[in-house]
Amino acid sequence: MQAWFSVTPIGTGSASVSAEVARAVRAAEATGVRATTDASGTLLEGTWEECVTGLRAAVDAVLATAPRVSVVAKLDVRTDKPEQSGADKLAALEAHR
Repeated sequence: MQAWFSVTPIGTGSASVSAEVARAVRAAEATGVRATTDASGTLLEGTWEECVTGLRAAVDAVLATAPRVSVVAKLDVRTDKPEQSGADKLAALEAHR
């Protein structure tokens, strides 16, 4: 499974969110789920349980310093290719370019 997410802390009194986002990514990674972060969000790769645990840890980490967090998430669940990684998907895309 792949779970992409982005968190936005609300109510911190600052327009900058980088400290809270970094805390969220560290918390997700600490669960052991494979995580790749880019400028728009973080992709978690693992089992359903691993991804949900990573996402929950990220949200809880933001809530430790912000009274509210907005989360955008996209889940990709495949039963025909459960081990397919984000890199695998990009390689398939490149083969068609």
